[in-house]
This record gives sequence, structure tokens and C-alpha cells, in this order.
Amino acid sequence: MISGAHVIVYSRDAEADRAFIREVLEFPGVDAGGGWLIFKLPPAEVAVHPTDGEPRHEFYLMCDDLDAQLAELAAKGVEIARPVSEQRWGRLAALRLPSGAELPIYQPLHPVAHSL
Repeated sequence: MISGAHVIVYSRDAEADRAFIREVLEFPGVDAGGGWLIFKLPPAEVAVHPTDGEPRHEFYLMCDDLDAQLAELAAKGVEIARPVSEQRWGRLAALRLPSGAELPIYQPLHPVAHSL
């Protein structure tokens, strides 16, 4: 039986991004050995989208109130990399990780499956 999913985020500064996830996003985690941190994620869901190009994978954080979440993160000094935009499927923004990469975050307007 499948017991979970493991998401990998590649980073040019993994140590700084791990600290961000631990200290700013406050995700609990375990040390898998030698300081290699693996974090517990909130409930998740997966969608499969068609593509004409090369297949790729994306990782988005989800929240119930995007404006409140962004305000809380901004108060912690997090840079909002992309301001809120209205999509037909939700309200989308992005956070700036310490490595410089963007981490999308959105408030879904579609039915969610993560709590089924």
C-alpha cells in the first residue's frame, strides 16, 4: 500500500532553503542522518495536466486565505516574489526562497482533494 509521497525541491543553496522551511514556514522535520532534513508537509494532492512540451513537475503551497498568509510571512521578512494574481482556479502568488528560487503559493478556488 502506498503510504505517502516524497517531494524533492532542488536548490542552489539547500542549507538556506532548509532553514527557511524549518524556521519561517515552521514545517516539522526529521534528520535522516548527517543533517539531511526531511520535512513533514501539510496534506497534499496531485493533479496531472496535459502538455505538448517536455513533462515537468511543479510544487505549490496551498492556503485558505492568501492575503492573511502573505501578510504573516511578510511580517517574518519573507519577500513576496510575485504579487497576487487572479487565476480561474485560484489566487496565486510566490515567495522568494533564500536561494533566490520562487515557491508558488495559492488559495484554491477549485474543490480540493487533500482532505478526502
